[in-house]
Amino acid sequence: MGDNTSQQETMRNYYRWHAKVYDATRWSFLFGREDLLRHLPIAGNLQQTLLEVGCGTGHNLRWLAKHHPHLQLAGVEVSPDMFAQTSKAMAHYSRRVQLFEQAYGITSLKLTQKPDFVLFSYALTMFNPGWEAAIEQAWQDLKPGGRIAVVDFHDTPGGAFRWWMGKNHVRMDGHLLPFLQSKFRTEFLEIRPAWLGLWQYFLFVGEKA
Repeated sequence: MGDNTSQQETMRNYYRWHAKVYDATRWSFLFGREDLLRHLPIAGNLQQTLLEVGCGTGHNLRWLAKHHPHLQLAGVEVSPDMFAQTSKAMAHYSRRVQLFEQAYGITSLKLTQKPDFVLFSYALTMFNPGWEAAIEQAWQDLKPGGRIAVVDFHDTPGGAFRWWMGKNHVRMDGHLLPFLQSKFRTEFLEIRPAWLGLWQYFLFVGEKA
C-alpha cells in the first residue's frame, strides 16, 4: 500500500504542473490514440459502457462521446488538476458520463453497470508500481466477453532515451504486452515505430475470454 500511495502522490505532483499544457504539448508523441478508438467494436445503437483509466484531460472521452452518441462513458483520474480538465471537457456530455477522482483499483468504482470496454491510453507505463494490479482490476471489472484497449509506449533501442523517459515517470522496456496477452485473447495488435525508430508504441485490443 505504501508504494502505491507514493506513486499516486508522484502523479498528483507531476500533473499539477502539466495539466494546463498537456493537450498543447503531448500531441507530438502520444501517437495512435484515435486509431485505437476506431478499432473498438462499439455497437452503433446498443447501450454499451466504456471506462477509461487515467482519463487525463478528457481527450479520448470527448472523442468517443462525439462519435458514439449511444455509448455510456466513465473516467477515473487520480490527479485533481487533470480531473478538473476532464470535468470541463465533458460538461456538455454530463448526462452519459460518470467521472471519479480517485486511484484505480484501490476503492471500487460505483459504476451503473459493468463496462464493455476498459481503456488505458498512455497510462500503464506510468503505473510503477501498479501496472499489473491495474490490468488485473480491468479483468475483474469487465463483463464476460468485454475488451481491454491499450495504447502506450512499448520499447526503445536507446538507453539514454529510456533513462530520460524514466525521469518523466515512464517505464519503457516492453513489459506490458506479455502480461496483457497472458490475461486477454488478442483481437488486435500493432507495434509501430515513432520518430524514425527512437521508440516504439503499441495498440492492443484483447477480449476477456
